[in-house]
Amino acid sequence: MRRTRLGLVIGALACAWAVGAALPVRAQAQSPQAAAQAATGEAASMTARQLSASGWYVQGESALGSPANRNFISNAGFIVTSDGVVVVDALGSPELARELIAEVRRKTGKPVTHVILTHYHADHIYGLQEFKRAGAKIIAHRAALEYLNSETAQKRLEASRVELAPWIDANTRLVPADEWIDGPREMVIGGVRLLLQPVGPAHTPEDLVVFLPAEKVLFAGDIVFRGRVPFIGQADSRHWIAALDTVLGFDAAVVVPGHGPVSTSARQDMELTRDYLRYLRESMGRAARNLDPFEEAYRQTDWSRFENLPLFRVANRMNAYNTYLLMEREAK
Repeated sequence: MRRTRLGLVIGALACAWAVGAALPVRAQAQSPQAAAQAATGEAASMTARQLSASGWYVQGESALGSPANRNFISNAGFIVTSDGVVVVDALGSPELARELIAEVRRKTGKPVTHVILTHYHADHIYGLQEFKRAGAKIIAHRAALEYLNSETAQKRLEASRVELAPWIDANTRLVPADEWIDGPREMVIGGVRLLLQPVGPAHTPEDLVVFLPAEKVLFAGDIVFRGRVPFIGQADSRHWIAALDTVLGFDAAVVVPGHGPVSTSARQDMELTRDYLRYLRESMGRAARNLDPFEEAYRQTDWSRFENLPLFRVANRMNAYNTYLLMEREAK
């Protein structure tokens, strides 16, 4: 009974986080959404920053998604080529996507020709329909199909239409990729070489990173969270740690995480995510093996290394509980 009640509470929190991770945005100054934004408070602006000769990114807030911040809580990147622009991740609403498309035009004068998805979490994909409307080709890992066609994805969208209105509404829809890949892929677009490397199952089954080898820029998606506690959900943390080891092998000079500021100390920042996952597994694994009740184990764990990170109080307990359950399953 203890575990059931706690599971319901933390499951509800996980659902709330997941809805928040699918939030909304603004685009045109005269739109009804823009008026709603003015009423709920000013959110982070869509300002692209250059990382390398062809690499750029926009940074969302280190926060839970809400109508006030337009669900601008995840990052997106883009790569400028002679044939057009390749976007990495589509942000969390159609409005945000329109704003990103406009920012790409302002900075480059070029259209978006491709969108590569690092994974199908809502805060990274609810803008897809705008890129599709603009004629871009969408590429993702085939492992996302199970989630995309699931009841969970539909219910999350329905909840987002309520919790994230007006940014997510009845016109917001789930969009499949035009091309599903099954393994590593090398692409040359407009003279720029891209490496697409699957690293899941980790944060999600379909995790994919995008690397620019000539410029040593890595778009890591939610494999890397910088400057905040990750959202683990139902992730396979053992494989996530292995994925981080794979990503470290790229020897990137610059890493764009799924959330948080861009990193020029790639190894240090990726190791922080890896160390957090390892610590969860060690502490909760020990408790699960000893049959210690979760609440007691959580209370007795020393969280001092991580407790000052943004979103620790919101996410850590939920992460620890999900890891506790995972370690119980692994022990069987």
